[in-house]
Amino acid sequence: MAGRQIPVVLVAGFLGSGKTTLLNHLLATAGGTRIGVVVNDFGSINIDAMHVAGQVDSMVSLGNGCLCCAVDASGLDAMLARLAEPSAGIDVIVVECSGLADPRELIRMLLAGEDPNTGYGGLVEVVDAAEFERTRARHPEFATHLRFADVVVLNKTDRVPPAGLTALRAVVAAEAPGTPLLEAVRGQVDPAFLFDSVERPADTGPRQLSFTDLLAGHDCSEHAHAAYRSAEFTSERPVDPRKLMDFLDERPAGLYRMKGTVHFGIPGYRQRFLLHTVGNYVRFHRSSWAGDPPRTALVLIGTDLDEADLRARLDACTTETPGSGDEHAMLPVLRYIA
Repeated sequence: MAGRQIPVVLVAGFLGSGKTTLLNHLLATAGGTRIGVVVNDFGSINIDAMHVAGQVDSMVSLGNGCLCCAVDASGLDAMLARLAEPSAGIDVIVVECSGLADPRELIRMLLAGEDPNTGYGGLVEVVDAAEFERTRARHPEFATHLRFADVVVLNKTDRVPPAGLTALRAVVAAEAPGTPLLEAVRGQVDPAFLFDSVERPADTGPRQLSFTDLLAGHDCSEHAHAAYRSAEFTSERPVDPRKLMDFLDERPAGLYRMKGTVHFGIPGYRQRFLLHTVGNYVRFHRSSWAGDPPRTALVLIGTDLDEADLRARLDACTTETPGSGDEHAMLPVLRYIA
């Protein structure tokens, strides 16, 4: 059975776009989820009243399990391996890229990494809504980074008039067609859109005060959390692998993540397949049903999703005759098996 991989989420964007603000918000609102953080340049991370200074190869353990590390890009793979050690208890790793970094290089490094305990969790590109046009005029290459994003966060939308926001949405859509767009103020993006939350039993013994404790009683109802939707699809019928891969190749605009189990039912491939997608990234992992009845159960997350259409399209991928005797039916899937 394949072990659980810790997702590694890359947060990129030009200087001053709000990457650290978004990161602080994730740390403050992730509840029981333990986040490991890699900072891809020299600097510091402000977390509410605390200030964590980063030094190269340093590691600071906070009360809620967050680790803040400062590394250069060449040490990314080694640092991820350290964060992914079971003893660290990390659930997700967030890499804050330098404001001058090319995220394509970090994506390449991450996908080429050899640590089996980590996996690509997507590129979040943060855009300063108030400064984007001036930044694009001075540094046109940063606009091209949007094409590699799995989700774009349009930050500081409170500083742009409605007409300007409409024009900016059109520019982002042209640079990154089909990519989910989240609008935010002060980096307030719901963590559930970027990674799975982890619930842990309450610890009644002696312990250090955590961020969850510090935030107890804090009212988040006024936060400008970006709107997103989730849909579920289940089926007892086997899934046709070619039809499923066609669906993934032509996935609806705004669909950011898919996760869950897939039942192909093809002779030789009757085991459970765990599907994980982030943007255009697709991975399958072999597993076992462990006594559970074979079925497909998927969760789909994104913006502006047509849930009925998604379910109809996935239902059209199911079949009564898996493989139809074609021994090559699984080839489109096998290339994406980790």
